[in-house]
Amino acid sequence: MKTTFHALALVLLLGASPSAMAQQARAQAGNNTSDTYRALNLFGDVFERVRAEYVEKVSDEDLIESAINGMLTSLDPHSSYMNRKSFQDMQVQTRGEFGGLGIEVTMENGILKVVSPIDDTPAFRAGLQPGDLITHLNGEQVNGLSLNEAVEKMRGPVGSDIKVTIRRGSETVPRDVTLTRAVIRIQSVRSRTEGEIGYVRITTFNEQSTSGLERAVARIKEQMGDKLQGFVIDLRNNPGGLLDQAVSISDAFLNQGEITSTRGRASEDGQRFNAKPGDITGGLPVVVLINGGSASASEIVAGALQDHRRAIVLGTQSFGKGSVQTIIPLPGHGAVRLTTARYYTPSGKSIQQLGITPDITVQPARLQEIEQAAGRRESDLRGALRNDTQQNQRPGTPASPSQPGAGGAESATPAEPAFDYQLARALDLIRGVHLFSQRATN
Repeated sequence: MKTTFHALALVLLLGASPSAMAQQARAQAGNNTSDTYRALNLFGDVFERVRAEYVEKVSDEDLIESAINGMLTSLDPHSSYMNRKSFQDMQVQTRGEFGGLGIEVTMENGILKVVSPIDDTPAFRAGLQPGDLITHLNGEQVNGLSLNEAVEKMRGPVGSDIKVTIRRGSETVPRDVTLTRAVIRIQSVRSRTEGEIGYVRITTFNEQSTSGLERAVARIKEQMGDKLQGFVIDLRNNPGGLLDQAVSISDAFLNQGEITSTRGRASEDGQRFNAKPGDITGGLPVVVLINGGSASASEIVAGALQDHRRAIVLGTQSFGKGSVQTIIPLPGHGAVRLTTARYYTPSGKSIQQLGITPDITVQPARLQEIEQAAGRRESDLRGALRNDTQQNQRPGTPASPSQPGAGGAESATPAEPAFDYQLARALDLIRGVHLFSQRATN
């Protein structure tokens, strides 16, 4: 019954004739014409019965979309049908750019809250700040809208205006800010330096990811110069994205060799992707961070660099999604996301259900200082020789850091971010490799 329901849904949506559908089914599944017609007739009976007798009226379009989606989702967790709206949203995410304001927002207790304005965007230039509450969009209350609905209202044609009403901190009077929408590029790559090590976080693989990585590496190399010791590439909780971006990002660190291969249902559908000469880091040590949220494209990158021994993979086992989805547009409707191939690491290993096993397993952890029992030190001994490199130190008393003067006030310091134990171990590893290589060359 399910098979026939799905088959007729495709007939109705795509305008194919039952005989054409039967021929296709026969060619693909080896069924004969009579079996296919019986299945289609069964589907037609169920479809008409639902239309006529279901307790509430359901549109034909909804029934057909549900039928198609049911057929696809029954295949595997990653195949699905996208209606026109879902398909457009997916295209925005993969392009990594859209017409909007440039604000990262969240919804708290029904209130839209600014997480951060993106640099060099209309929101940033207008002075919006983290923590600002957005109460109205073009005079319409935000309260009652979902987060997606509010985001959709802020997006729009480039060059169009929108009035945003915000409340800031303890201010009792809201302020109106008129913003002009511009092209916003989703920042999938963020970077900074940690001492003499470059840190690059890739949050997703969209059309901007490779160029973002190249800019980040170039900026860090220019900033650090010869002091640069290596790079940490953070792929934790990166759910994946575009295959071509995973390939090009892997290629950025490799000079040669296979990056990944895909194998479809037919042997002739297989593909191999190979690296071209050129390592954007100049051969510096690289550590890749992964965890259980690193999936698909993230695993392609981690697997390629691991198999070529170009990077040390550190963290916990990755998600284990080793399949490739192809987006097949349906003109006038939406698109089908269909699993069409499996991918393999350069060593020929499939990570489907298994994931990438890190070279060094490091679980997330918190560091806690352990108080040591008080003990006697050399400086506690009567008549101990003074340290002749410390100035104005009395014999027998240890040097201590300077303290604020009497009556002075200590300056306030911002709270430190939560300690990232896995990142700390990655940084230590880079420092160790750098130190070892220096000693080996001396």
